[in-house]
Amino acid sequence: MLYSQVSAVVIMSAVLARGVNANKVTWYQPGGAYGACGSINQNSDFVVALSPSEYAGGANCWRRIGVQYQGRSVDVTVVDLCPGCEAGHIDLSEGAFEQLASLDVGVLQGATYQYE
Repeated sequence: MLYSQVSAVVIMSAVLARGVNANKVTWYQPGGAYGACGSINQNSDFVVALSPSEYAGGANCWRRIGVQYQGRSVDVTVVDLCPGCEAGHIDLSEGAFEQLASLDVGVLQGATYQYE
């Protein structure tokens, strides 16, 4: 079991290094709470929560991700886990999301992201 988890992390890391299309980009409010990586995060911070498969048990904590959408981009730091997110779904803090689109949009389709 551990071998398959390690293999999945290695394969996912190789894919993400090239850049992937995001299935979905949403936003959340950290609200001064502790994220899964152990830091207190604010709504205005440029941070991201990853799906369980991409969070990889914390292996991707503190990594930087560049997110692009319709000619705009934002760099964010992995600080949290999004338990309800599937692979390819990232959850940006509201401050980071606003760099790409209005919060009223709610969900972005057609974004890409890559680990830096």
